[in-house]
Amino acid sequence: MTLVVTGGAGYVGSVCARYLLDAGNDVVVVDDLSTGHRDAVPEGARLVVGDVAEVADEVLGGGDVDGVVHCAARSLVGESAEKPAKYWHGNVVTTVALLDALRRHDVPRLVFSSTAATYGEPEGSPITEDAPTRPTNTYGATKLAVDLAIGNYAAASGGALRAVSLRYFNVAGAHGTDGGADGGGSTAALGERHTVETHLIPLVLQVALGQRDEIAIYGDDWPTPDGTCVRDYIHVDDLAEAHVLALDLLARGDGGTGGHLVCNLGNGQGFSVLEVIEACRRVTGHAIPARVAPRRAGDPGVLVASSARARAELGWKPTHTDLDGIVADAWAFARARA
Repeated sequence: MTLVVTGGAGYVGSVCARYLLDAGNDVVVVDDLSTGHRDAVPEGARLVVGDVAEVADEVLGGGDVDGVVHCAARSLVGESAEKPAKYWHGNVVTTVALLDALRRHDVPRLVFSSTAATYGEPEGSPITEDAPTRPTNTYGATKLAVDLAIGNYAAASGGALRAVSLRYFNVAGAHGTDGGADGGGSTAALGERHTVETHLIPLVLQVALGQRDEIAIYGDDWPTPDGTCVRDYIHVDDLAEAHVLALDLLARGDGGTGGHLVCNLGNGQGFSVLEVIEACRRVTGHAIPARVAPRRAGDPGVLVASSARARAELGWKPTHTDLDGIVADAWAFARARA
């Protein structure tokens, strides 16, 4: 197939593009490079530099595009509170423009890289797709709005557009590091590179690299086994595989009610902040100083997604579930880039 990956110069998008290329597809990456990296676009993919809304007709207008994997998004929770317009325009307005272009050019398939932040502070764990959607930040609200828009467009298309939204929490690890067995990694690997880093594993690894003095633990009195927050981590390779399987499902003409299927993705278990720090200590051989800080407002104690529907509908099963292995891949990539 000929497939377009928006945000394909970013962390998740670049690995999705690599997987789609390896499956024998022709891949076009669309990215404005505001947060992505030109050298992250996999060899073999064609790069179109530009805003998704502005270049959608150019990219989709040839009549030979079979589907779109939509990874492009603004994704910093803190920034979304400070600059809501940037997120409503960047996530919602841009995606509506993409949906209009899909309709104009009869592109039949869309896989949306969504987020489990759409659920907000859940009432139970693990989180299923029928849990109430009550996002607690602008980022989660905009991604939920996109999910709703996709459902509306798919339902109104009479089957001409079918879509899958994939909701997940924390992505980690890297692609192409060979597990980081020698700690060296590969400069050709695809991993996490953010100008503003907010994710726990790369932040802890920055301590091991000497780029920060310590890691903060926001509360040690949560109702969890060791008192620290528990979060769901999914390896980026498993996540990319889910996007491929979602496209395969759509290519078979399957999908959810009204042509839009929502699937949560999870590792199958959660890991606490302390467990992540200990794994990083084991993998890196560094002490990694940590200090306990006050709880952050709005932080739930446990966030773990159920992937039962993804297993049943997509045939998806995560294979990179070992925390030390996830950290080893991230460490190999971080060392290669340090």
